[in-house]
Amino acid sequence: MNQLLNVLQSKTKVRFQDCDPFNHLNNGSYINYFMNHREDVLIQHYDIDIYKMAKETGKSWVSSSNQIAYLKPTFLMETIVLESQLIRFTNSELYVEMRMYNEDKSHLKAIIWCGFVYFDLLKQKRETHTEDLMLLFENVNNPVNAATFEERIIKLKSKITQKPKTTFVTE
Repeated sequence: MNQLLNVLQSKTKVRFQDCDPFNHLNNGSYINYFMNHREDVLIQHYDIDIYKMAKETGKSWVSSSNQIAYLKPTFLMETIVLESQLIRFTNSELYVEMRMYNEDKSHLKAIIWCGFVYFDLLKQKRETHTEDLMLLFENVNNPVNAATFEERIIKLKSKITQKPKTTFVTE
């Protein structure tokens, strides 16, 4: 199998309908932005269209858990960078970390850990991943060095504050 990216990234703009009266991204909308990002990059990078898969095979992933932290506000019409990576998998589950940054990635705005269960939609029961899916997961799995969600947030925040600042000199 060719070398595949294990951290997938996209950019988008925060839209009016997703914001509260204070022009902040509504808390419930963060999950929509994360999920839309993940759906798009799975198609783009791994040729996995979860909706096509569900229609053709009757199998796909359903959300089983979400743990989210809102760290900095996200504003109307702001361009944001979203990143995601598979951090753990089993024969029937996936665990994905997704991060939201400002455009230059100097501020971590939110982070989410999502659990997904591979599911037979017709039989309404958990399903086992196929061999080709397991091979893909082995190739792109990118575990994080943190035992807990809270520990991961601390590590990511310190990583951002340690980034060298670019300065521009004008004459």
